Amino acid sequence: MNIDLVYLWVDGSDPKWRAKHNACIGKTEEKSTVNCEGRYADNDELKYSLRSIDMYAPWLHRIFIVTDSQVPVWLDTNNSKVRIVDHTEIMPPASLPCFNASVIEHFLYRIPGLEEHFLFANDDMFINRPVTPDTFFAPDGFPIIRVNPNWLRTKFLAFKEKVFGIPMKNYVRIIQNAALLVKQKYGIYYKWKTHHNIDAYLKSNYLHTEEIFKQKIDATITNHVRSDNDIQRNLHSYVSLAEKQAHLQYVTQKTSFRLQIHKESHYRKLKKYNPLFFCMNDSEYATDNDRMKVKAYLENRFPEKSSFEI
Repeated sequence: MNIDLVYLWVDGSDPKWRAKHNACIGKTEEKSTVNCEGRYADNDELKYSLRSIDMYAPWLHRIFIVTDSQVPVWLDTNNSKVRIVDHTEIMPPASLPCFNASVIEHFLYRIPGLEEHFLFANDDMFINRPVTPDTFFAPDGFPIIRVNPNWLRTKFLAFKEKVFGIPMKNYVRIIQNAALLVKQKYGIYYKWKTHHNIDAYLKSNYLHTEEIFKQKIDATITNHVRSDNDIQRNLHSYVSLAEKQAHLQYVTQKTSFRLQIHKESHYRKLKKYNPLFFCMNDSEYATDNDRMKVKAYLENRFPEKSSFEI
């Protein structure tokens, strides 16, 4: 089978992009989880992620990079294996401009030429060891959905909100929104989060989910920045599981590790566990010094230029 890879990418330092963003949100600075600097900062993670692809998954068919009128300066756009996809190609005018990944992700199936089997990644996600197509898709062609079994943390966060009035973070809430929709439709509540790394999908299943929950999803497509009524793309994975069109697999830190870049101890854990996948997660807690350390680490880990670079 041909398997494509889709990235979302943004360069938050681009003056034109920043002006558009600030005009949309009505402010120039914010440190919340939904709109902090780390949400849009470009630290060349995409370049190093593509180097990891070249090293460990060269069999991928095509790579699509979804952006808002931007192109990485280092990208070789003459490489026939990679294509920039502008938001305007796949999203309705009512959604634009969009600074909300949760909304953008609902339109991935519209990418022209996208294969039936595809992977999705944020630009801060990396492959750490060789992978093959059956790492992501079972012999029957259905996607392997990797989940984090630590559902007690989500339960604890819900308890804190109910008892102490401490609100859940946007990311947790929008995953819960997806889980509750699937519970209402199928009577199954998926209490785990999918691992925060490269995920596998079928385009036909993606479209199917969008059709089932069209009314609910349409209510979110004008959320230009992240909002608490967003529906996370976990929805597609949960529906596939509910309809027995996917295979569930639990992850450990040896499989998939989410490194919070402001935590020094996470670098030691990354070395210790040597996972198959890892993510260098920026956040409202990270500083520019933390981002410099990320870049130095990635340059040391993936020093060779990929075929996608000029």
